[in-house]
Amino acid sequence: MSLGWAYWLLLAVALQRGVELIRARRNTRALLARGGREVGREHYPVIVALHAAWLATLALLTAPDPPVQWILIAAFALLQLLRLWVLASLGPYWTTRIITIDDAPLRATGPYRFLRHPNYVVVALEIPLLALILDLPVAALVFGVLNLAVLAFRIRIENQALLARRPSADHAESRSSKASATISVAARKSDS
Repeated sequence: MSLGWAYWLLLAVALQRGVELIRARRNTRALLARGGREVGREHYPVIVALHAAWLATLALLTAPDPPVQWILIAAFALLQLLRLWVLASLGPYWTTRIITIDDAPLRATGPYRFLRHPNYVVVALEIPLLALILDLPVAALVFGVLNLAVLAFRIRIENQALLARRPSADHAESRSSKASATISVAARKSDS
């Protein structure tokens, strides 16, 4: 007996998550060794439980060969490319936990040039999308809403942690004024 395509897709997603968890643990250990601190540790088990329940529910409820919806599969594939872009952009700073190093600069490359939390956008879309691909609209709705609730809480915690690392308007203005003064002095010296 062979597995249907739906089970192969779920297996691929589960393997992807497993590889990402290994990378996240390695990055977390390295960031903590560099003086990083974890924020929001209390809610992390909820995220793990939600994602595990999502995959388990999809595996239990899906038919081996639900109707193929190519447009949804294409959208899911695009989300995976965006996921890879996020991981590549953050490099050693990507984890599944909120780890912050106070003196580390905030990333403004890759998708972070356009979105504040592109990884969360990917997750918010792929959770219901995978369920819809497997023809499970109720699971899409339930897990999509639960995930949005958890993400809203997590983003608030992460934004508070990152606030300390954002340059304040006064500090940025002060640096700009110093740079202007330096340029003015240099220009005056070259005129004389």
